[in-house]
Amino acid sequence: MRIAIAGAGPAGLLFALLARRRFPAWQVDVMEQNPPGATFGFGVVFSEGALAFLERDAPDLHHSLAARMEAWPMQRIVHRGEAVDIDGNGFSAIGRLELLQFLQPLCMEAGVAMHFGRAIASAADLGQADLVVAADGVNSVLRAGREAAFGTRTEWLGNRFAWYGVEHPYECLTLTFRGNPDGAFVAHHYRYAPAMSTFLVECDEASWLKAGLDRMSDAESRAYCEKVFAEDLGGKPLISNKSVWRRFPLLSNERWSAGNLVLLGDALRTMHFSIGSGTRAAFEDAIALDRAFGEAGGDVPAALAAFERIRRPVVDKLHAAANQSSYWYEKFPEKMARFDAVGLAYDYMTRSGRLSDERLAQMAPDFMAKVAAAR
Repeated sequence: MRIAIAGAGPAGLLFALLARRRFPAWQVDVMEQNPPGATFGFGVVFSEGALAFLERDAPDLHHSLAARMEAWPMQRIVHRGEAVDIDGNGFSAIGRLELLQFLQPLCMEAGVAMHFGRAIASAADLGQADLVVAADGVNSVLRAGREAAFGTRTEWLGNRFAWYGVEHPYECLTLTFRGNPDGAFVAHHYRYAPAMSTFLVECDEASWLKAGLDRMSDAESRAYCEKVFAEDLGGKPLISNKSVWRRFPLLSNERWSAGNLVLLGDALRTMHFSIGSGTRAAFEDAIALDRAFGEAGGDVPAALAAFERIRRPVVDKLHAAANQSSYWYEKFPEKMARFDAVGLAYDYMTRSGRLSDERLAQMAPDFMAKVAAAR
């Protein structure tokens, strides 16, 4: 049995590791276009409890990974200069490169063949394989041209965002809303290492155009964002890493496999960054696919059918929540104008429709006491 995996991101690496551990006689190859020390972006964040599945299915990995992560028990909303803490809404984070460098040696120790600097133009570049795994991201080369087979759908959001870093450790995951004469801006920022944080800047299209960000160079964009968030950067400059302005694609696929080709992670579906579940979903995909092969053995069609049947209900719920969250951000300028800090925080926490006041009161009693006092 030979498995060929395109993409050495979290989904591809974790599935390769688990599959090789389960079936030591199987040949598992991972092809990655970048060198081993390269990655896009800065830190990745996990919502509280998001790694519980890893603790259940791979406790040794969970123990080692948790020791490398930054964690905090709350979230903070900053609006009109007022900070509102939301207790019981914890997250954890780790540098994306550190996460990959944690998984890479484990894969090699398990006997996975890692091939870096190998650009893939089509499935043919992977050679003959019993199973081909497309873990090559939202712009998957292996999915391209086969959209009809997978039932691919993509909806582009209107907001623009740029993913920066900053050498300033924030206390917790924070959403900071700032306005200026050009419009409305929000920063998603959190530490992922003792001295480093992700600082993702988002704005609506009208603000982006009025500010002239569509015409600015990377250095000019960073300088502009540093001015908008001058109160929040601790005097540090923003750091760029392919930090171009982009729109977020809401990607989904009606069918998860075609023949012996299966989609994982962002190649399968995107989770908006506002709920901290993109990497979690990639990990859970990998674990579910490995478990499906644990039940089906080398029967690829049976394993792929089981993977989709068992995993889809969970994914659909999470994907719907992520999409609902993304739609909230599409309207955040009008919400900034309408609400004070507590009101904005409450509207944010109830954006998906999944949290009732009763559940919020159980989860975040201190925050809900502030909400009650403000009403």
